[in-house]
Amino acid sequence: MVEDFIFRDDTNQTKATMPLSLIVLPTAELRYYIDPEEVDKIVASARKNGIIEPLLVRPIYGSDKHEIVAGAKRYRASQILELTEVPVVIRQLNDEDALEIALIENFARSALTDLEETDGVLRLLAVKLKISPPEVPPLLHHIQNQQRGRTAANNVIGNEIINVVQEVLASLGNIKLDSFISNRLPLLNLPTEILEVLRQGKLETSKAKVIARVQDDETRKKLLEDAIAYNFSLNEIKRKIKEIELATQSNLSSQPESASIKDRVDDTFQRFKKAKVWDDPKKKAKVEKLLAQLEVLIKTE
Repeated sequence: MVEDFIFRDDTNQTKATMPLSLIVLPTAELRYYIDPEEVDKIVASARKNGIIEPLLVRPIYGSDKHEIVAGAKRYRASQILELTEVPVVIRQLNDEDALEIALIENFARSALTDLEETDGVLRLLAVKLKISPPEVPPLLHHIQNQQRGRTAANNVIGNEIINVVQEVLASLGNIKLDSFISNRLPLLNLPTEILEVLRQGKLETSKAKVIARVQDDETRKKLLEDAIAYNFSLNEIKRKIKEIELATQSNLSSQPESASIKDRVDDTFQRFKKAKVWDDPKKKAKVEKLLAQLEVLIKTE
């Protein structure tokens, strides 16, 4: 079980009860959006039984505060209940180990959205490889191409780096490199404003993904703003998109003959006057027939 891994006996670990005032959230949480209903469930349970499962925390160097590694929702529930103390497990962890444990815990509980998982994996790989997160995706693509024999001999990535990547992916539930590249990295190509909102925790992923389907940039941005401002439900967002689609179709059907067709008529007429079709009896006969058809068409308007 994940608890056995996170709270395993360790000489570097202490079980205790700690004042809530001495506990803080990490500066960069893995979860961008915490569903209030999830916290409410913990609150309802804790009103009867208290906070049973301890929070995993680590000391903050040079401070009496401790940072949460696992248990952010329990921490928020404790705040709502105005608890003074909560059970904790204190472990000495560096940034790299804390991030890895937090990721493993959330992966095991399926607690992260697809984007949160993606960003979390990239953050951990960046820490392990000592590069920046934006450098990780092209590196993964390079490794994939190398494994498929598509890399030049003078541009080969060393086994040491490849092993680190494989070990990290394996530790997070045996993620396959090809699957991660195909199913997770494309999320980073979502419209910029959608990614920004998701990473600010202003909107649920399910809602953001639906809004991202709107092709027109200005329409999408306006719908995104309204969804946040008025807290639209998922069904309300879908209904708004349907209204947008119907309005667009109505505008297209009510528009006069498109300018492109008019331009083609004008262009064809100009070229027709310059063409030498009059000297060819067969072409002349076809022209007369087409003119007669046009005249009938015009008269029926």
